[in-house]
Amino acid sequence: MKTSTRVGVFGLLGSGNLGNDGSLEAVLGYLRTEHPDAVVDALCGGPEAVTTRFGIPATRLHWNRAEYRTASRVGSIASKGLGKLVDVFRTAAWVRRHDVVIVPGMGVLEATLPLRPWGFPYSLFLLCASGRLLGTRVALVSVGAAEIRSRPTRALVRWSGRLAAYRSYRDAQSRDAMRAMGVDTARDEVYPDLAFSLPTPSAGAPSGSPGTVCLGVMDFHGGNDDRARADEIYRRYLDGTIRFVRALVEEGRPIRLLTGDQCDVAVVEAILDAVDSPLVTAAEPASLADLMKEMAAADTVVAVRYHNLICALKTGTPVLALSYAAKSDALMDRMGLGAFCHPAREVDADRLLEQFRTLEKRSTELRQVLAERNQAAARQLEHQFAALNAVLFPAAGRPHTLRKAP
Repeated sequence: MKTSTRVGVFGLLGSGNLGNDGSLEAVLGYLRTEHPDAVVDALCGGPEAVTTRFGIPATRLHWNRAEYRTASRVGSIASKGLGKLVDVFRTAAWVRRHDVVIVPGMGVLEATLPLRPWGFPYSLFLLCASGRLLGTRVALVSVGAAEIRSRPTRALVRWSGRLAAYRSYRDAQSRDAMRAMGVDTARDEVYPDLAFSLPTPSAGAPSGSPGTVCLGVMDFHGGNDDRARADEIYRRYLDGTIRFVRALVEEGRPIRLLTGDQCDVAVVEAILDAVDSPLVTAAEPASLADLMKEMAAADTVVAVRYHNLICALKTGTPVLALSYAAKSDALMDRMGLGAFCHPAREVDADRLLEQFRTLEKRSTELRQVLAERNQAAARQLEHQFAALNAVLFPAAGRPHTLRKAP
């Protein structure tokens, strides 16, 4: 009698980040199409949200419910320490119940945003170590990586990569970063971000007159190495963004503010308070599909978050990236818009306006470029899913048409 493959998905899913949940949606779509008999559940940050939205059972990632709150009292510090020990056994027990565990996309091997080693890097290490010890295949699929300076975080990320049964990356620089941190990447492939496999709403035709500009915002305070100047970085980003919005409003342009995480709402409120105009409105997207619908209806997009950029690119809408990490520059270059990046840490409203106007002048040309690049991304992701069939589900009987390594 044939038994169903037991598949687990793992990550900071259901925690309010639309990009992370979009990666999960893409993998679930693949599993439901290619492996409809698979039994799927999750170990994640927001189990209730994952179960409600995606209809799969889910378990909380951490035993300690206050894991991501700052611990200052003796009791809370002790609880965190106990939680780290309990999570060793909880993670191993969860992994043992599965044939395959997939970490769907996300920047799980990077620290481009503030990150403590004993948070998610520790959890990922427990997952990969448990998989190796218990014989469960752990796959890091189209993940992001970046070189990490913090020695404890770097060590946890390096060992997570080494212990995984399968690795692929969403850009070449992620693979290079893992190689630089001591992981043998000779057999690792590079594919587009998983979100490029999601359904795309119909793109709006360019309007005859200047139309809506979607502005994707972010509660941005720099990365791991910027903690000492986090407030300064945030203020500079916010002030430059507000100046940019005011300039467009003075030209009569409608502005639609978009978030990519629950924490971004504070930035939306700050902009609405600073620019009191009916031309500036805010959406409340609950998924990448919601973001794509907003962006497909816009003339132009300016965005910070990585998956906000992907949503704009996927709908074929010209986008200008407020780039906070090299991954954004790499994405824009891959999609043919490498000239339209602006540093999020040093927002210069005048320069940003100049780039924005150039982007709009080239709109027709860039929409054609994006159409071609999106077709290429779709083909590459078909190869990615075929590779997963061969490596993770060999019992499915599908022909091994792809090699995992170049």
